[in-house]
Amino acid sequence: MRGLWLGVMAVMLLLAQAISARALPDSFADLADKISPSVVNITTSTTVTARDGGPSPIVPEGSPFEDFFREFQDRNGGGGEARPRRSQALGSGFVISEDGYIVTNNHVIENADEIQVEFFNGDLLDAEVVGTDPNTDIALLKVAADKPLPFVSFGDSDVARVGEWVVAMGNPLGQGFSVSAGIVSARNRALSGTYDDYIQTDAAINRGNSGGPLFNMNGEVIGVNTAILSPNGGSIGIGFSMASNVVKRVIAQLEEYGETRRGWLGVRIQDVTPDMAEAMGLAEAAGAMVTDVPEGPAMEAGMEAGDVITNFDGVEVADTRGLVRQVGNAEVGKTVRVTVWRNGETETLRVTLGRRETSEAAVPAAQTLENQADPQVLDLMGMSLSELTPDLREQLELGQDIDGLVVTDVDEMAEAFEKGVRAGDLITDAGQQKVASIADLEAQIIVAKEAGRKSILLLIRREGDPRFVALPLDES
Repeated sequence: MRGLWLGVMAVMLLLAQAISARALPDSFADLADKISPSVVNITTSTTVTARDGGPSPIVPEGSPFEDFFREFQDRNGGGGEARPRRSQALGSGFVISEDGYIVTNNHVIENADEIQVEFFNGDLLDAEVVGTDPNTDIALLKVAADKPLPFVSFGDSDVARVGEWVVAMGNPLGQGFSVSAGIVSARNRALSGTYDDYIQTDAAINRGNSGGPLFNMNGEVIGVNTAILSPNGGSIGIGFSMASNVVKRVIAQLEEYGETRRGWLGVRIQDVTPDMAEAMGLAEAAGAMVTDVPEGPAMEAGMEAGDVITNFDGVEVADTRGLVRQVGNAEVGKTVRVTVWRNGETETLRVTLGRRETSEAAVPAAQTLENQADPQVLDLMGMSLSELTPDLREQLELGQDIDGLVVTDVDEMAEAFEKGVRAGDLITDAGQQKVASIADLEAQIIVAKEAGRKSILLLIRREGDPRFVALPLDES
């Protein structure tokens, strides 16, 4: 019996080792053979303006050598008319259809006069731009081929797991078709864009890899290599690929319309912090706080500043970044259900989305507080507050339809200062109720204290940019 048990254990150990061996590929050669024909090198040519004679020397203004160098340049033609020259740049891309659609980065082909695509078999074809999306740094090209082209398909980037093997391919540093392997290091990375959803990988990505594909082990594209984090310009194992589920939606719109068409809700929003959640009676710090509702779809649906959007079109809203992506991915003209938290209760609104690209409002010019009159002020929560006077209204360029309390000074040791409140700010709401006088604010403070709140939520407007701030009541 003991011998049988030892035999079973040995078999199980061998099976475990076999499974482990299969998880670590012996070679990427078969995958490279499969994907290589669909990956392309991209060369762009751009006409730039430069002066004859090369770069000018840098001479401090007023230096005794300034006249000398100017005369030298004039004698050698350097001070003449600017002369155009050709500049070339390299990048990568991949074919997504047999009739010649190619995906790359927008920054690879931006401002290019000519775009040439080199295929793995050595063929060269000229490409035309179908459409671009600077927000996600994606561009769609088209070549005219006399035969069907090998192509690759997009995979589901949402199911890619941290630690899984990935393969990058492209034209690093102009060296031509090159393959590198690594793992998914992280998911859902945000760099600087509104719609960022990057896969981070340690597969080697260098200059020239931009626009190239990031493959999973099934040979599906799960990302478009876009950026690296590096102190020296070379790969240090921190590369970023725009997730394929973002790219697929962009490419579909570029192919159909030649441009993107993203949904637009028409609100300004900010993240909900724990102290803001406590001040509003929210169970958790989640959702997107509406700070302003200009004219647009949300206003028509009855949304108000102070609402917290908790669900959009059936999907829970975690934060502002998530909401922006959800709205942007929604179809223009679609009517969606939006759940908001308002005055301690949930309400559901039906909003018909507009189009972001044509509907974004301009931000008003900056407003400053100078040479103000000397109105009576009240010190509260580390701030000196004043009711609006005609002089203040004129200096802040506020219309007669706008009410609130002006912050005339802020104690630098107070939490209000720490949270960014400054002189010149206008407090228009307290406890999600309009305030036009000191008495209004004091009444809302009493309400908050009676409700057991530790802080009160204030809506502050500055330079046309509203935001909510929760301040502790123990400083009032």
